[in-house]
Amino acid sequence: MDNRAKNITHYKQYPPSVNKIYSYFECRRKKGSQFSEVVFFGLQYLLKKYLTGPVVTEEKIQEAKLFYQMHFRQTVFDEEGWRKVLEKYDGRLPIRIKAVPEGRVIPRGNVLFTVENTDPDFFWLTNYIETMLVQMWYPITVATISREFKKILAKHLRATSGNLEGLDFKLHDFGYRGVSSQESAALGGAAHLVNFCSTDTVAGLLMAQHYYSCPMAGFSIPAAEHSTIISWGRSREKEAFERILDQFSSGPVSVVSDSYDIFKACKQIWGDKLKERVMERSQDSCLVIRPDSGDPAETLIEVIKILEQCFGCSVNSMGYKVLPSYLRIIQGDGIDLRSVDEILQKLTDEGWSAENVFFGCGSALLQKLNRDTLNCAFKCSYVETNGKGMDVYKQPVTDPSKGSKRGRLSLRRNSDGFLETVERGAGKPEEVGPLIQSERDSSH
Repeated sequence: MDNRAKNITHYKQYPPSVNKIYSYFECRRKKGSQFSEVVFFGLQYLLKKYLTGPVVTEEKIQEAKLFYQMHFRQTVFDEEGWRKVLEKYDGRLPIRIKAVPEGRVIPRGNVLFTVENTDPDFFWLTNYIETMLVQMWYPITVATISREFKKILAKHLRATSGNLEGLDFKLHDFGYRGVSSQESAALGGAAHLVNFCSTDTVAGLLMAQHYYSCPMAGFSIPAAEHSTIISWGRSREKEAFERILDQFSSGPVSVVSDSYDIFKACKQIWGDKLKERVMERSQDSCLVIRPDSGDPAETLIEVIKILEQCFGCSVNSMGYKVLPSYLRIIQGDGIDLRSVDEILQKLTDEGWSAENVFFGCGSALLQKLNRDTLNCAFKCSYVETNGKGMDVYKQPVTDPSKGSKRGRLSLRRNSDGFLETVERGAGKPEEVGPLIQSERDSSH
């Protein structure tokens, strides 16, 4: 089981006679952050993939022994401890993890899961698996950012259409090729699907199938890319578009239209030469035009005005303009939380409903983030030595925001209905109505 090198030596550093280490994971509060709540997601995958069942074998022990001897150039690997895990638990880890339900929205600064050893001989395991568990920061952060997109889209859609119809398909995951690995694509892609049903990241769909028993968590439509357009040559852009309409005559289809001149493509090809072909399509088989360059807001507004001139529009019950049902736009370039809000606000100011537009997001959804985006941390809060418990914590004088929680922890709703973390002192095991409810003991 891979880990940070320094964790290998920690078993030598704890106090003598320690028999329990209890730690927790949280997304710390940060003053001024745009994210006040987080979406908890991804633990089930990590547990099933890496920690469930026998994870220690004699072969792995020998490999680790040799590796760390070479790495540290001294003997620090706990061969005896790992062999005890193998012999006593058949390679399973005597660790208990309690967590909030996945998909739950939790205010920043609250405990999200706790970890403790269930056998006194293996106290060192709790924080040994910290590195792997802290990687929860990634799916949590993606799910949280995706939810922020949904809040922005819901605000504008409700204001300009009077309902939230189609909201689940308003943000399409374009991020597969922009992430660092297949596993990132799987975790991040699945995290987005907590909030939306629209994706091109197949790895996320497969992860949801395999680890979350979801037969099909997201959907897509046939879509052109620049290679399928420019392969026809500049003089045959109209033929390229027409070919796509022919090949996908039923069902929606997306066509990138900025290979040369997005405005001419909309006015002279879609709005003139192929106008009748476009108008023949139904709401269920709509053409989705995709700009992919230039200033997102300015380009999109110019495109929608051209389409209005060519195809007309109607006015919905809220007084905002809507293109014919066979025609929509998807903006997938330059999209992040700031720009999507700006685009929708400018559309509103111009009298257009958010119904007209879909968005695609890549790097801002799956890649432009890190562990500090939500200040994710894993800290020890309680230990037992010779069976006697003690609350522990860190409190750096140079940075009070990095102070940690104390004691055994749980979540509850207070009298005002808000979630709060309860810090329980040693020797006070009373129940507090915990929301932390799901458990996994990998030794069983």
